[in-house]
Amino acid sequence: AVHWSCDGSPEFTLKKHDKKERGTEIILSISKDSKDYLEESKIRDLLRKYNRFMPVPIKFGTKEIIKDTGSDDKKKEEKEIVDDIINITEPAWTKQPKDLDEQNYKDFYKELYPMNFEDPLFNIHLNVDYPFNLTGILYFPKISNDINLQKDKIQLYQNQVFVTDNVEGIVPEFLTLLRGVIDSPDIPLNVSRSYLQVDSAVKKITNYITRKVADKLNSIFKKERDKFQEKWNDIKVIIEYGMLSEEKFYEKAKSFALYPSTDNEYFTFDELINQIKENQTDKEDKTIILYATDLKEQDSYIKLAKGKGYKVLLLDSPIISHLIQKLESNEKNISFSRVDSDTLENLIKKDEKSISKLDDKQKDKLKDYLEEIIPKEKFTLQLEALDSDTIPFMITQPEFMRRMKDMQATGGGGMFGNMPEIYNVIVNTNSNLISNILSIKTKNKRERLIKQSMDLAKLSQNLLKGEDLTDFIKRSFDLIK
Repeated sequence: AVHWSCDGSPEFTLKKHDKKERGTEIILSISKDSKDYLEESKIRDLLRKYNRFMPVPIKFGTKEIIKDTGSDDKKKEEKEIVDDIINITEPAWTKQPKDLDEQNYKDFYKELYPMNFEDPLFNIHLNVDYPFNLTGILYFPKISNDINLQKDKIQLYQNQVFVTDNVEGIVPEFLTLLRGVIDSPDIPLNVSRSYLQVDSAVKKITNYITRKVADKLNSIFKKERDKFQEKWNDIKVIIEYGMLSEEKFYEKAKSFALYPSTDNEYFTFDELINQIKENQTDKEDKTIILYATDLKEQDSYIKLAKGKGYKVLLLDSPIISHLIQKLESNEKNISFSRVDSDTLENLIKKDEKSISKLDDKQKDKLKDYLEEIIPKEKFTLQLEALDSDTIPFMITQPEFMRRMKDMQATGGGGMFGNMPEIYNVIVNTNSNLISNILSIKTKNKRERLIKQSMDLAKLSQNLLKGEDLTDFIKRSFDLIK
């Protein structure tokens, strides 16, 4: 037998020893300031964290179990003291997928994340031995729109020994939102993230994981589309993030990424274009994709668009502005416009043009009246000849400026994201209300009507606050007295 000893420095000693029994004894000397490591709970926690799935049984003390003894009619419960084996020697990822059913995968998920009470949406079993060794199981959890809150992470193991739950540089960034286990002896440890990014084995592993995830999603979409659509809101952030950050994933995801409408229909990109191309192509032969980000706040704009037979998408993920930008850059002759970013006539420009009921003199007069009330520093006034049944006052925010601000909130947008809020006030010159405003002789009465109309337009964009809101409420009650 040999006795190895070390005081924690790079030097150690080896001596012969008279030990006769087979096996290895490891004796640690603990300093006084670290004596909490001798507590049973502390030792158990460390063993559970790093050795929970070691391939050999680890005994840590004993435990008491209750056993049934005797015949069926004379059953007795007896207590028995047995070894407390604290690890699982054959975790699910070491088995073949054919030997596991859906419940086995769910049980293993609960073993990994005991404080997570929601079942995963689905899983991906990884198993490859050439040109690298990799096993594991990845789970798709429900992902909320707040992608920054990520408590449970993918765990990295080497030969069933826990290494870390920081897998950045090993799996693509968008897949760090997943949960589960990856086990590979081919991933170099104790190296920088920049080294991992250029390591050939890690690159192959990253590409393999990305491909497996894309193939699994595509398989579910093709075989169980209804199920895939039901889960879309819970997985869309992962897929959209992947489309933005990984070009290979983007190409694969085009066949299964979904674009839901405000009527709860789901389309792939190609299906969407085929559906709207005839009705939503402008005079420059560009297909305009209308979308909303909030069903309630943009309800009136959605109804106006649907009234003209247009299809409106509901795109409400936190990174949708980035994805829209990428789609416009990658796909030909398409443009996204939020349904409240301008009038429908301007969003989808056709050859036909509405004629205003007002002559130039009346328009100048109307503009003077409006500019006395509407602050120029925040609102740009536009007089438009729209359908007479279209609302008289509409507030919009230009698509480009609003999108830049949205992108800045999630990283991006550049200098445009810091610019002040600017809105357009679109006044429908063919509305009967506008004719009424022009016909009113009393200045106070005319201004009250303009203010009331303007405040209603502000309400539709959630812009009426504070003193302005108080004045609006008071004025509204005065009008109905």
